[in-house]
Amino acid sequence: MDRQLIERYGEEILSYRIRTARQKKRAVYEDFDRQLLALHREKWTIRQLQRNLGWEPLVPPVQKGWVRSFVLREDIANGRQAQFFAGILGKINTHVYSHRRDFRVKKRKMGRRIYVTRRQVLYEPEPNAFRRMKFSEEESAFFQLVEDMPDQKGHVYMRYVFREPWRFKLKVRSNIVDKVRIRDVALDQRLAQIEKYLGFSAHYRQMKLVYGCDPNRWRHNREPNYDPNPIKNKPLQRILEEAKEEIL
Repeated sequence: MDRQLIERYGEEILSYRIRTARQKKRAVYEDFDRQLLALHREKWTIRQLQRNLGWEPLVPPVQKGWVRSFVLREDIANGRQAQFFAGILGKINTHVYSHRRDFRVKKRKMGRRIYVTRRQVLYEPEPNAFRRMKFSEEESAFFQLVEDMPDQKGHVYMRYVFREPWRFKLKVRSNIVDKVRIRDVALDQRLAQIEKYLGFSAHYRQMKLVYGCDPNRWRHNREPNYDPNPIKNKPLQRILEEAKEEIL
């Protein structure tokens, strides 16, 4: 309560619960935050309703680019363990889509733009995701736990890598679209209104209220910009001691 109001009207003014200018300004911010949380709940509900609308067939089917994924090699597919490795591949297979059949992308090298083939690897789950995939003991024996180099903040990430990726090969096929999601015009319009109202600054504030922090801080690069030199920032005495231990 402002001191001027108390001096003017006395201490009895405290019983009327008159808000100060600071309290009024704070109430405006709190009301805006409650509005952002309500819009987040509404947006989540709308998206759930959109997912539950189902699919409808597309007549006639159309081709939308190309899709590339892993398949068993011919010798593995004709072998006795074809079903075993097919089960593993079904859990760690990845799909990449492109408008080009050769899956080449632009890359800048020495000031020039060149085309290089897009890299694609098998899925490498983290320990928690690996346990949820429920591999058998025989299947788990084909995976190796790999420790990534620490990032700039010192975080170390673990992942399971398939030991024998040569058993699979990449195959390109047409991406045929034969069904589309059922759309509701009213839901689409309301979702567009919410996204337009939020913009960038309000969306950032909304994510901070919902998740409690900057959501982008959980994104990490598995290949940080570090120097792989093992003797970097090591004193000479320690380098000599490590070399002596390796020789012995």
